[in-house]
Amino acid sequence: MKNMIANYHTHTYRCSHASGEDREYIQNAVTMGLKTLGFSDHSPMIFHSDYYSEFRIKLKDTENYFSSISSLKEEFKDKIKILAGVEAEYYPGCFRDFLDYISAYPLDYMILGQHFIWEEENGIRSFKQTDDPKTLEEYYKNVLEAAQTGKFLYIAHPDVINYTGNADAYNKLTKEFLREIKKYDIPLEINRLGFYEKRQYPREAFWELCGEEGIKAVIGLDAHSPQVILDEETVDGCIAFAEKHGVEIIRELDFGKYRPDFR
Repeated sequence: MKNMIANYHTHTYRCSHASGEDREYIQNAVTMGLKTLGFSDHSPMIFHSDYYSEFRIKLKDTENYFSSISSLKEEFKDKIKILAGVEAEYYPGCFRDFLDYISAYPLDYMILGQHFIWEEENGIRSFKQTDDPKTLEEYYKNVLEAAQTGKFLYIAHPDVINYTGNADAYNKLTKEFLREIKKYDIPLEINRLGFYEKRQYPREAFWELCGEEGIKAVIGLDAHSPQVILDEETVDGCIAFAEKHGVEIIRELDFGKYRPDFR
């Protein structure tokens, strides 16, 4: 894969909406010449009720997730660097308990994928269409508060919120968000899955503003099957999208600089 040497956004069957074995993802990554493959399945979460979250690793499967990746790290160490991460949300009421839980495992990194605003059980789903600027503003506040923790490697699909309201309000709030997020030197993600499926993201207006504000980005495959690792054509499309909007792509992230304490 000539335009991509590292991917940090890879799911597994444990989240119940992805397929394939861990080994298959790695074998395809080796075939495509990737130097680094990071697994970041949807994190298990500690809720303070009997609420059931259907799109993430179940608590009972956490040990299997990390042990599988640890074993494959060793097996493929001479061919590719394998990392064990999670894609997690920042829910203030749950975050401390989540960190206490996940820090017991050999976690290399976390990416932020804010699928709900502030909380999940009674929160607003980020994908849900809204024309309310206050909802957009709350989403950005939530992401900024997450960035302030210093726990996240990058922000996945930062333009996921499906805002359909006033364009001037969108531009104003997005510019404010980008100027704040830039202070934390945390990359944003151009999401291959959204690009491939023509979702509401990557959003042209968002990335145009990123170009103007000098925001750097990574390409995240958001792979839910091993075949996605072979999708060079869509990756090239994401690269062209970034170039169109003047956004610099980071091909490989610096783990020397990213050294969070997950406790």
